[in-house]
Amino acid sequence: MERKLAAILSADVKGYSRLRGEDEEGTLRTLTAWRDELMVTLVRHHRGIVRGSQGDNLLAEFPSVVEAVQCAVAMQRELQVRNAALPAERRVEFRIGINLGDVLVEGEQLHRAGVNIAARLEGLAEPGGICLSGVVYEQVKH
Repeated sequence: MERKLAAILSADVKGYSRLRGEDEEGTLRTLTAWRDELMVTLVRHHRGIVRGSQGDNLLAEFPSVVEAVQCAVAMQRELQVRNAALPAERRVEFRIGINLGDVLVEGEQLHRAGVNIAARLEGLAEPGGICLSGVVYEQVKH
């Protein structure tokens, strides 16, 4: 196991259960395509590593908070364009939380408070929005 400081991006879809309940196959097709074709590509472009993508969640690690925030902004901008083509009730809107914290790497998994805080921040973000921890904000505010 390795312990290190990392920028963590956690993303999930607002209303995922409702979307799946209304159209399970369509929702899974859209989510998988957007996550695999867009989000994972953007994470890699910004020097990140995808650490998990189960259900409607995406968890990524970055060596820099600037890279994590730039990636999140690029994701939300492109997702906004893609969602504009869908009816309002079928939009797949991600909420993103970003934290900088101590993590424990075990294989491909991340553990510790750094990850938990990013996930909690994600829950505070508006659909289509990004919520930063105070320490991330301090690093990128200028």
